[in-house]
Amino acid sequence: QLLFVESGGGLVQPGGSLRLSCTVSGFSSSYYVIGWFRQAPGKELEGVSCISTKDGSTYYADSVKGRFTVSRDNAKNTMYLEMNSLKPDDTANYYCAADTSRFYCSHYVWARAGEYDSWGQGTQVTVSS
Repeated sequence: QLLFVESGGGLVQPGGSLRLSCTVSGFSSSYYVIGWFRQAPGKELEGVSCISTKDGSTYYADSVKGRFTVSRDNAKNTMYLEMNSLKPDDTANYYCAADTSRFYCSHYVWARAGEYDSWGQGTQVTVSS
């Protein structure tokens, strides 16, 4: 079973920035896919981004393109979600999740929560003045 340690959430003003971290352990392979998802109360779970630990290729939701950047440090088994120009609508609980069946994010299904095997505990991001 995979273990996730998520951190970096907090309170930030509109226009500000946060960086979320997700450290993964417990998997025999170094190569898999990490998805970032978010959910606000009463709202649908939304796929935010995806990154391959194999080659670093990424996908982003239209709602965050140009503002969020996902990256990885394979030596530390850690993924980062850099969030810039934050808006109140970005307020949500953010989760990292692993798809251990893939090396690369799928063009068709990267944002489908059901594709992912294991989930982190989430970290709250609140954007408010």
